[in-house]
Formats: sequence, C-alpha cells, structure tokens
Amino acid sequence: GTVMSGGADIAKAAAAGFKIRGNDDLEVIEGIGPKIAELFHENGVKTFAQVSNSSVAAMNAILEKGGSRFKLANPGTWAEQARLCHENRWTELQALQDKLSAGVDKS
Repeated sequence: GTVMSGGADIAKAAAAGFKIRGNDDLEVIEGIGPKIAELFHENGVKTFAQVSNSSVAAMNAILEKGGSRFKLANPGTWAEQARLCHENRWTELQALQDKLSAGVDKS
C-alpha cells in the first residue's frame, strides 16, 4: 500500500477489517466520531502520531473547548489506540477495541 510519511497503511488496516479514509483517519479510534475528529483538527491534532503523543489532560482540554456535548467523551485509551494505528498494529487494535465500550475499558 501507499504509505505517506507516517500514518497508517490503508491496505493493512482493511485486511484487519478497519475501513479508514486516509492515513490518519482519527475516527477509527474507538470513542472518536466525526465531531471530535473535527475538533481535534481545529486544535492542530491531525495525525495518529499527534494523538499518541497527547496526554489525557491535553485531549480533555481540547474536548472542553468543544463545549458540553463532548463532556462524556473519555480519551483515556485514545493515545494507545492511535499508537497502534500509527504502527499498523491493527490486530492488536482490534483486540483492544473488543474490550472497549465507547473507548472505555469495560473489562
């Protein structure tokens, strides 16, 4: 597959059952939907690498800027998920997401 500098390999992701649009489709992260992805983009967090290097506090600060509708979002696992995406470890991501509910570990 075509891999731009960093970012995910779309073909590898597809092989593991993930449909991603682009090399840094943040919506593949469990708990991130279109609105949160947009909010992160507006705040300069656009890649899996950037998410994986963001602290929970930093992500919560971005969510707070978005207002009350983002209150329930829990970014606790997002950095870990983003790292797996960035490193193309899709089967591990799948295993992790199987244990999550809306991005929160339910095990």
